[in-house]
Amino acid sequence: MTAAGRSLPARLRRRAVSIPALIAVALAATATVPLWAPTVIVLDLVLRRFRLPLLRLGAFGVCWAWIEVAGVTRAFGLWLRGKAHDEGRHYGLMSWWAGLLMRALSATTGIRPRLEQAEELEGGNAIVVARHASLADSLLSAWAICGQAGLRPRYVLKKELLSDPCLDIVGLRVPNYFLDRQAADSAAELAALRRLADGVGPDVVGVIFAEGTRANDAKRARALEKIAERDPDRAERLGELRRLLPPRPAGTRSMVDGAPDADVVLAWHTGFDGLDSFGGMVEKLARPLPPVRFVPRRVPRAEVPTGDAFDRWLDEQWLLLDREVDRALGEEPT
Repeated sequence: MTAAGRSLPARLRRRAVSIPALIAVALAATATVPLWAPTVIVLDLVLRRFRLPLLRLGAFGVCWAWIEVAGVTRAFGLWLRGKAHDEGRHYGLMSWWAGLLMRALSATTGIRPRLEQAEELEGGNAIVVARHASLADSLLSAWAICGQAGLRPRYVLKKELLSDPCLDIVGLRVPNYFLDRQAADSAAELAALRRLADGVGPDVVGVIFAEGTRANDAKRARALEKIAERDPDRAERLGELRRLLPPRPAGTRSMVDGAPDADVVLAWHTGFDGLDSFGGMVEKLARPLPPVRFVPRRVPRAEVPTGDAFDRWLDEQWLLLDREVDRALGEEPT
């Protein structure tokens, strides 16, 4: 993110609001359990949602709030001990936070994450280009990459996520970039991504969500319409997409250019599809859930083209990922 956003005054202003708000939410949600829990149970039953999705979401919300409070407290403890710049300890905190949130998600909603083809992440030294389908994609990827594979990820995230105190504090103490998607100077943003990727190497990966936003049918149609206005051939080629959005190549290319010796890992996941809104979450949790699969595939750097050829290559890889996701979703029980 911009230097202004990283400055001490900007951080203090954000945290003076977000941390008290987080504590207030945690206390209020816990204290009012006897009020809201029976209410949402009755509502679920009246609507014949016998798996009680509203209760499950409420229970996870309480867990999330207290895990966030614990994360902020641990980060504060590291600061008190003079460890605010200790990347190793903060990556350990990230792994703990993601793992605890995943266990809470599993206990309250039945979501069960699974990392497949873990060997594709071994050793790091890669730019991970991941699909974006839900509100939990950053959590899932952190759980897989940091918690399960033991790597140190460098994320490209939207700056709006700084409203989350844990992401704000820990996310700015380890190398990440909080992207301003409305920035007037896109060249400066892309240069920042190249600098972020410059530190990729053994046990370190860069992570970017190439679609730029959560995928759904309406967004896919709008994205293809915009592409067709300036590049009809590309729009026709990507018109085969059924699950993913067209990738935005500029950011991914900047990351790849910034790490000239790194491989590219293309990662898809299923199980969180439809969890991009509150209504989608309720509908999804009203039915038995399939396992959440996170599946990376490594492409050696020698097979990754450079320059303008990279953009077409990324489109081709994205079409392959789309087919894999479509096939995997077609195999899930309905």
